[in-house]
This record gives sequence, structure tokens and C-alpha cells, in this order.
Amino acid sequence: MITIQLIVNGQPYTLEIEPHLTLLEIIRSRLGMTGTKEGCSTGHCGACTVLVSDQPVCSCLVLAAEANGQHVLTAEGLAANGTLHPMQEAFVKQGALQCGFCTAGMMISAIALLQRNPRPSEQEIRFGLAGNLCRCTGYHKIVEAVKTAAEVMYHE
Repeated sequence: MITIQLIVNGQPYTLEIEPHLTLLEIIRSRLGMTGTKEGCSTGHCGACTVLVSDQPVCSCLVLAAEANGQHVLTAEGLAANGTLHPMQEAFVKQGALQCGFCTAGMMISAIALLQRNPRPSEQEIRFGLAGNLCRCTGYHKIVEAVKTAAEVMYHE
């Protein structure tokens, strides 16, 4: 067993874990935050995307020990004081979610994209979300949601 410290969605945690556990396993099983989904377990689908110190990562590929001392943002950390994050509002407004399985990872990846590029073109949005797969939509509404969120977050 090893001891790690994480700050997840602003909340500090000190955890005794087995060294082989992934960040995804810790987030879901130990912290009970089930918004982050386990899809492919190989880093190809993006359903498990979280931000670790503002960088998007597939949490299924990151050992929890590698995130020791880092800030982690999951979908549960987006809303504040009962108010949806602009990205969440945009996904709802644009109808960019269907089954919801990819939604958390898609929103986290979109937030990371907008942090790097607050005014992305449609092509840049599509490229920025390329690591996140959705089996329900044709991505058009997701792209529109990211555009809407960018307007609200950076152009009001």
C-alpha cells in the first residue's frame, strides 16, 4: 500500500491505495464519483477524460500514484453552488447529449480545449474532441455546444 494525496474538484483527499490502481478506479470506486466512465480501458474512447493539473488525460491510463499531489477535475466538479457550468448548460441547450456515456469526458475535453484556445474554429473543436468517441450523435450538436459555451465563457 502507498499513500497519495489528491485534490479532486477542490476537495483534498489522502488515500491509502494499492500501487497498481488507476486514477479512474480511485475516482469511481474510492471517491464515488461515477460521472467519469470506464469505456474501453485502453485510452481510445475518451469517456474517462479528466483534467490533471489542467491537462486532459485518460484516467484509465494514469496510475493514481502518478497523480499524487495534483489537482484533478471531474465532471462532478463543473457545477458550483447548484449552478451548471456554462459547458453543461450549452450541452443541454444544444441537445448535445443522448445516452450520456461520453458526455462527462466530452465536456472535460472541451473545457481543456477552450482553456488553450478560447475562440476555436469548428475544425479546431472537432480536432480538440477527436479523442472522445460518441456512438449516439453525429457530433454536430456537440460542436455547437462547444461553440455556445465558448461564447458564454469568453465573449460575454
